[in-house]
Amino acid sequence: MKDRLKNIGFWTSLIALIPIVGMMFFDYSFPPEYEAFGNSLVALLVALGIVNNPTTRNKGFFDDKKDKQ
Repeated sequence: MKDRLKNIGFWTSLIALIPIVGMMFFDYSFPPEYEAFGNSLVALLVALGIVNNPTTRNKGFFDDKKDKQ
């Protein structure tokens, strides 16, 4: 858990989750002209945070390169 809390991707996805929770429980929505883009961006950021592996040496969403043997 400590590794996940130090990871930038985790915090990005957690912050992106705030508008989704706002839409579900508090009837919040993006302005109409930005709604499709905003919803797609928020969903992508949350998905990247879920798929993220915090045990790699790379920061963000990238995996470590494996040495070819």
